Amino acid sequence: MTFEPVSKLDGHVAVITGGKGAIGFATARRLAALGARIVSIDRSEPEKVQAMLDTLPPVTSGPHFALTASIADSIALNAAAKAVQERAGRCDILVNSAGFTQPVAAHDLEGLTDALFDEVVQTNLRGVFATIRAFAPLLKASGDGLVVNVSSIAGFTGSGSNLAYAAAKAGVDVLTKGLAKALAPQIRVLAVSPGVVDSGFVPGRGADFNEKAAATIPLKRIGHVEDTASAIEACATTLRFATGSRFVIDGGRSL
Repeated sequence: MTFEPVSKLDGHVAVITGGKGAIGFATARRLAALGARIVSIDRSEPEKVQAMLDTLPPVTSGPHFALTASIADSIALNAAAKAVQERAGRCDILVNSAGFTQPVAAHDLEGLTDALFDEVVQTNLRGVFATIRAFAPLLKASGDGLVVNVSSIAGFTGSGSNLAYAAAKAGVDVLTKGLAKALAPQIRVLAVSPGVVDSGFVPGRGADFNEKAAATIPLKRIGHVEDTASAIEACATTLRFATGSRFVIDGGRSL
């Protein structure tokens, strides 16, 4: 591999977990526009997800399609990887954008219950690892595989929706580095770390929160989903001699 930049993704298959989410679907639109066939893995509503995928630009390698699996379920993930192999024959790009959180103030130690802590870490950390593990053989067979993990600035600032989420994203950053070394050169592993994003991902955050947050950000606005999606696109097209890196897409909020 020369890892030279590319401008098109014709013939590539991109698997996106959480593809019906704001960042996931924005990424799907961008990669499909460059010629990639999209497979969206979501834990529910396959008909709704398929209807969303049907709005994407058609590509020569085949129709976009939806699969149902929870990233907390390794057996379901293995089945999804098998389905991708059978229906698409390959996987070149894996975007881990599925996630879950619930706001709990850092000082509210009792509010961050064991059950919530475990659910957040299971989804946002173990789920990322389990997804990569399930798709690693296909990515390796591609010979030019790419994993992009959607992390968060919470992983290195310690601030965010709750401390379990911050700890899980710190773990994702470490996984990114460790797997970048372990899976090279056939698979590159990168992470993108947004700050506050206008996506509805964090329950209870509305216009008031976004307005206050924007005032504290050097670039004077919160993130848009396209900011993160465009960074993921760059990982697949122009930043091809990068692996193990974390790209911060936060308008300067973490400075």
